[in-house]
Amino acid sequence: MPRSCASHNISCMGKRKSTACPNCRRLQQQLAALQARLAQVEQQLAAARKNSATSSKPPSSDIVKPTPPPAGASAEARAAGGQPGHPKHERPLFADDLVAATFEHRRDVCPDCGGALRPSGVAPRIVEQVDVTEPQPLHIERHCQHETYCPCCDKSFRGVLPQHIEKGGLLGPKLTALVAYLKGMCHASFSTVRKFLRDVVGVQVSRGYLVKVIAKVSAALQAPYDELLHLLPGEPHVNVDETGHKDRKRRFWTWCFRAELYTLFKISPTRSAEVLLEVLGREFDGVLGCDFFSAYRRYMRECGVELQFCLAHFIREVKFLLTLPDPRDRAYGESLLADLRRLFQVIHQRERWSAAEFAQQLQCARTGLLWRATHEMPATAAAGKLAKRLQKHGESYFRFITTPGVAPTNNLAEQAIRFVVIDRLITQGTRSDKGQRWCERIWTVIATCAQHSRSAFEFVSQAVALWFEGKPGPSLLESAAAG
Repeated sequence: MPRSCASHNISCMGKRKSTACPNCRRLQQQLAALQARLAQVEQQLAAARKNSATSSKPPSSDIVKPTPPPAGASAEARAAGGQPGHPKHERPLFADDLVAATFEHRRDVCPDCGGALRPSGVAPRIVEQVDVTEPQPLHIERHCQHETYCPCCDKSFRGVLPQHIEKGGLLGPKLTALVAYLKGMCHASFSTVRKFLRDVVGVQVSRGYLVKVIAKVSAALQAPYDELLHLLPGEPHVNVDETGHKDRKRRFWTWCFRAELYTLFKISPTRSAEVLLEVLGREFDGVLGCDFFSAYRRYMRECGVELQFCLAHFIREVKFLLTLPDPRDRAYGESLLADLRRLFQVIHQRERWSAAEFAQQLQCARTGLLWRATHEMPATAAAGKLAKRLQKHGESYFRFITTPGVAPTNNLAEQAIRFVVIDRLITQGTRSDKGQRWCERIWTVIATCAQHSRSAFEFVSQAVALWFEGKPGPSLLESAAAG
């Protein structure tokens, strides 16, 4: 300790900077700088520890999953498999006209005492076994084009093939649809599809020919796809999400538009609002469900479109406040989470109230949350950021309360686009514009058929058969109505 502070080291440190000695003032300045630096490092550490539970990051970005909290002493370990009281799920039996043979198995003599047995009245247990018939169930037609000669014209002419043979070529509608199903739904490569056809079906083709087959299917699906693309701007509410797409090492984006009756995918080189302007237009009069990405806010700002921001994303950002070092941020986050729990408790207990009472309960929960969020916020940067967002866009977070049919979260679009993410990880994207159009159309068919529990394979087969005959393709909406 310097001589100037040796006799009064305790009292000097407690004085103001203006009255303390120079050495103590220097120490106080260093302490303040270190405290400020520590707060900054803690903020950076909290931001680096963001995961799918505290931000909009996908679960796949969580390199190390957090350790689940230990169960309480009174909690019993849950056994694997079906739980007691869970309803049993059984596969429905095949239709009688599909069953080739039925066999009856019964005992006439008791295996224990040798006595005669009589019917107990209990319905028989039925076991069905399905197998592939041999030889391969192929239907092969051979079309011979005979050539004839006209001596007057000095020309040769060949016989005219039926249109569906001319356009279809080697593979018929069902086999063409099978190739498309393996490529689009099963994420198989052309080499894998070629091996499957060779080893399982008994047809040997080249990978180059399979590329041409996929191009035919893509052309057959163009009309159903264009129909949905034309109808999308007139939908009352649409959920939208986007994810990355690779094409020849270039960065593209796959946009997912989820309507009530169908789902449409669009691959674009940009992630900006230009895609929304191109697909939905400037006159879109519905409600757009989305996250807080800037492209959607620009679309709202320039075109006056009503948005429903995803509450699930907002909850994750509120949970991020709980990881910050400042206790004021954590207290503010706990307060917001409590209000959000009350809101979703009202939603989950909807059956308890009439429609008018339910709307009133939602409005009360919404009003209380917005008031506390904007009037009881601490003077911190993180809390202020969320409070300002609610002040400016609070209506867009709770539009589902006043607009029937609008969901509070963007889960519908996120669930639909999950298939695309899996396909990207397996196939590594596309390598041409034709490949992009194929992905858009087959993903749209797969997702829309899944919405209505329809067979995507049957729809593709029907579309290919009509395209081979030069007829317009089927409507995905008619397929949905049939479901």
